[in-house]
Amino acid sequence: MSLSGFEASTSLVSPPLTSAVAHPPLRLGILASGSGSNFAAIAQAVEERQLQASIAVLIYNNPDAQVAARAAQIQVPTVLLNHRDYASREALDQDILKTLRSHRVEWVIMAGWMRRVTRILVDAFADRMLNIHPSLLPSFPGMHAVEQALAAGVKITGCTVHQVRLAVDSGPIIAQAAVPVLANDTAASLQARIQVQEHRLYPVAIALAAQQAARLQPVSDLTSE
Repeated sequence: MSLSGFEASTSLVSPPLTSAVAHPPLRLGILASGSGSNFAAIAQAVEERQLQASIAVLIYNNPDAQVAARAAQIQVPTVLLNHRDYASREALDQDILKTLRSHRVEWVIMAGWMRRVTRILVDAFADRMLNIHPSLLPSFPGMHAVEQALAAGVKITGCTVHQVRLAVDSGPIIAQAAVPVLANDTAASLQARIQVQEHRLYPVAIALAAQQAARLQPVSDLTSE
């Protein structure tokens, strides 16, 4: 298949996307820092019952983040925890954890959360904290992944949903979507096509992660201290 044909077709996804993935109902807490396009994609999947979940709370750290307005439009509770008000990452994560527990959150979804998390959150939500990254991990972890891909001259990149670990972008991979890199791509044009796939992939990956977790153990009571 030519690159032009690949671009026009559905991007390659692993595992393959299906219209619905059976999983237990989920209570989500979403962490976001920016415009909230992935938040909106998850919320739409919930509304359309493609994802059996409710969004219990949105936590955001940037007072100007547009995601707060998106959440308000659909009556999702929002909590601003400005990282600039905290002396350490641990202090911020302690308040995040308190907020998540107060809203009885079972799964934490990082949707453009531009802060490194500490052991406080990783341990509290072991294997129940997900992130999405704009590359096919383990390639191009960290910041500026799209620019890294262009600089490396790869022909295919994409996005990855993975479990969160202390090391950045290092956790077990849940799902990936491949996106071709075109000869005339800029960082902006490639990022835009990757985002399209992020919005398709993330809701299904959340369901897949929940399905996998349900096979291993029941949902623990994360509201307990």
